[in-house]
Amino acid sequence: MNNKILYFVWGGLFILCGLLGFIPEPAGLGKWLLVVLSVGFFAPGWILLYRGKRNLIRNLSLISLAVTLLLLVLNFMSGRASEAAGDFLYGLLVFLSAPMVCSQYWIISLFLWACLLMSSLKSKK
Repeated sequence: MNNKILYFVWGGLFILCGLLGFIPEPAGLGKWLLVVLSVGFFAPGWILLYRGKRNLIRNLSLISLAVTLLLLVLNFMSGRASEAAGDFLYGLLVFLSAPMVCSQYWIISLFLWACLLMSSLKSKK
């Protein structure tokens, strides 16, 4: 599988996780499948890192972690804003931090993004 296909697979998994992140309170097998899908989202990233796409993985990891942090802070601060503003910010968080919300266990996604980031910083060309 060449890198171009991996980019498309990774993008497709991102969109799929983003859409499935809007499922309210999944349970049972559905919840388990969402967790597996969100963890599987990171497989193309690890393969690309192994193939030497260090700068790309570093930049994507940094962007994802920074956007997630910003949106989490904005979501917490929107407590006094209108309900529509809170829903809009949460919708942005769900889609832009797709594997995080899809899995329902936010720490897993944050940890895997951080692992990708640290691995991309430590790996050699």
